Amino acid sequence: MITESARIDGVSLYEIAIPMKVPFQISTGTCYTRRSLIIEIREGDLFGYGESAPFEEPFYLGETLETTKIILKNHLLPIVFGKEPSSIEEFNHLIQNRIRGNHFARCGVENAYWDLIAKKNGISLKTLIEKKMEDIGVKQEYLASNNYIESGAALGIPEDGRIETLIHQVEESLQEGYRRIKIKIKPGWDVEPLQETRRAVGDHFPLWTDANSSFELDQWETFKAMDAAKCLFHEQPLHYEALLDLKELGERIETPICLDESLISSRVAEFVAKLGISNIWNIKIQRVGGLLEAIKIYKIATNNGIKLWGGTMPESGLGARFLISLASFRGFVFPADVAASEKWYGKGNDLVENTMTDGKIYVPDEPGASFDMTLSHLEALGKKIWESQRG
Repeated sequence: MITESARIDGVSLYEIAIPMKVPFQISTGTCYTRRSLIIEIREGDLFGYGESAPFEEPFYLGETLETTKIILKNHLLPIVFGKEPSSIEEFNHLIQNRIRGNHFARCGVENAYWDLIAKKNGISLKTLIEKKMEDIGVKQEYLASNNYIESGAALGIPEDGRIETLIHQVEESLQEGYRRIKIKIKPGWDVEPLQETRRAVGDHFPLWTDANSSFELDQWETFKAMDAAKCLFHEQPLHYEALLDLKELGERIETPICLDESLISSRVAEFVAKLGISNIWNIKIQRVGGLLEAIKIYKIATNNGIKLWGGTMPESGLGARFLISLASFRGFVFPADVAASEKWYGKGNDLVENTMTDGKIYVPDEPGASFDMTLSHLEALGKKIWESQRG
């Protein structure tokens, strides 16, 4: 019998900073150091940890590191402190009832509760996810899973703006064993970088682009020109609110369209599925506000024949473990953005080290997501910035 209840005796907030191995540039901004927020929830001697990982500037969605700190310290953490929810659903109700949006902030608190509950029951996070999938009625065939995920490399726009630099990163990723390549694009950095990447990886290697909402529909001929590269899909080519434009772009070109920034909730997922806007979705746990919402989206997708894959911001290795566990289930059909910690941050520099072997990252089977993380890990990379506890 799995209990989902916990008495929240204490909550703490840490800010960490991990230098990126290579600056990560997308169409709208560049990340040199991964600053992030770690939430600690306690019941007695048990500790649960989650991560809120917005960027420092609002170039992805509206939240930033600073706005997330305010929401956590002034609203979310005081709301949950001292409470004793009876279930994961009740905990989610607590953090959603009086707070709209702020998905990154909610995700860190919610994930910490999942971690705490998994540890309290002595089970893996994956086992707890499977139980919750059963609870909400996910079809039996989509409860099947692997003990690993396939890992793909996500390559940003080179800081020097040279295609040669991109191709060097592509070749390095192939040598490391990654199972697919994703390249970031933007207007002016699109057709030629993609053509050269396709030449580098070969005709049949899994490849796709990610525009992070940077194009407009009237630039559709650029995507028509990219059809020749035979990508698996283009990820979020148009503005995240332009759902009907995304549908129209998909009808004008051969390459399928995948949703990322547009997919912020299960309510949006229902709308997208009914209108047939896209049949490929990227689930980011941070973007949708937590694991329970991600599982609801998983159910909608698998009920409607929509193909899934898992994306990251990237988070630290701690935050990535929640996605690693979720993306091991059968509904996820494309390699995930989760890479080895060394790929993002260099060897031995992550909060929690995730490793890759032959293109695979194995799902932890120890209790919770943060089983091998200690206070010393947190203190080595950052500091405590807020706390509330009994006594």
